Amino acid sequence: MADEGDVLTDLNQQSNGNGADHGPVAGIITQYVKDLSVENPKAPESFGWNEAPELDVQFNIAARQVSDEVQEVELKVSATAKTQHGTAYIVELSYCGLVGMRNMPEEQKHAFVYAEAPRFLFPFARRVIADATRDAGFAPLVLDPIDFTAIYQQQLLARQQEGGMTPPAGGAA
Repeated sequence: MADEGDVLTDLNQQSNGNGADHGPVAGIITQYVKDLSVENPKAPESFGWNEAPELDVQFNIAARQVSDEVQEVELKVSATAKTQHGTAYIVELSYCGLVGMRNMPEEQKHAFVYAEAPRFLFPFARRVIADATRDAGFAPLVLDPIDFTAIYQQQLLARQQEGGMTPPAGGAA
């Protein structure tokens, strides 16, 4: 057990001595699969196709306010594998996380929601996609890592060049 005044006992007391928490705090509260769809429209014929499928992978990030200090961040991933014979599989995933934030300026909250939170969620969404494609009878689709910070910065720069100097509000980043 930790002694009184030890770092472990002070985790909930990030304060200036009066018990109030004034420092910026952000983190993932929980994460979950909100929606998962797996289609194998040409089975069982598709299992005999020998050519490598052409993959189309799309992703989108959305967020919605749940309470004053909590937002739901939604990472949507869609993967379609097609060959000359037709569509082998379609996987659509909505993977979410509840993000808690307090004592942060709006621009930092926005960056956390649209860059950091997706970075935390992506490895878990990637595993769900790999498992879903494997369970559909195909080789697991292991998505390449995504640099959400670079994408966020590119989109922020594009909006600034369009004349909007503030971070984009709501919707996808």
